[in-house]
Amino acid sequence: MNLKLRITKHYSSDSYIKPKHIRMSIVDLDKSPDYPVNFVCNLPKTIKVNERQPSNFSKTFGDNKLEVARTLLNDALKTEDDPDIISDIEARLKIL
Repeated sequence: MNLKLRITKHYSSDSYIKPKHIRMSIVDLDKSPDYPVNFVCNLPKTIKVNERQPSNFSKTFGDNKLEVARTLLNDALKTEDDPDIISDIEARLKIL
């Protein structure tokens, strides 16, 4: 699996200055170069070790979920230049 984060900013209708939220989707570039065909799952804001109702991310990556999340976030941090996205990535890395 050749995994990468696809990061999109979503704005509210009343403010186009600051994004309402930033969505991080995990894509597998081995499946296809085009989104949404290569979609795997979304990266949750918080990743818990023991979940009552595991997220799709936890179901997909199991015990390796923290390693996968750190790797994807660090790779995205190296290539990203948008300040809003960089601050969101750094915040997610601190939580992990």
